[in-house]
Amino acid sequence: MANTGPDDEVDLLIDAWSTRLPDVDLTPLDVFSRLRRVALRLGRLRSAAFRAGGLAAWEFDVLAALRRADPPHRLSIAQLIDATMISSAAMSHRIDGLVSREFVARKANPLDGRGVLVQLTDEGARHVDAAMTALARREAEVLEGIDPTDRATLARLLRALLDAPVD
Repeated sequence: MANTGPDDEVDLLIDAWSTRLPDVDLTPLDVFSRLRRVALRLGRLRSAAFRAGGLAAWEFDVLAALRRADPPHRLSIAQLIDATMISSAAMSHRIDGLVSREFVARKANPLDGRGVLVQLTDEGARHVDAAMTALARREAEVLEGIDPTDRATLARLLRALLDAPVD
């Protein structure tokens, strides 16, 4: 895709590096440096949306995983770890915090007497729904200036990038 507007900070960064490393192909920075900047902006946008629901980002992650689960919105700790990609020690700490806020409750696993399930409470559902609604609204606002066909192309290209090997 050709640059159709004025140089941005990524263009300036690439120009500066190209004078220092003239033999290095810096074209990947056209994509990845912009993705990094978009990710940072998205992180700020998401944090603001989560605050609208009275949540920290980590609280949203756990509550959202539970909310997406079929009713009664209950998952094992292992399922939550898989859904949020954090360690078991971190998950235990997060669940403790959510229990103290009465956003989740621990329940005995009926299929495993030693196991514990984490269940979303009505209060937790209200908060995560408010945060998700705010997030969807804000992200839609950010995308307003992009043609729907371009959005679909961007989503397709990002999906392909997600599938690309990184090792």
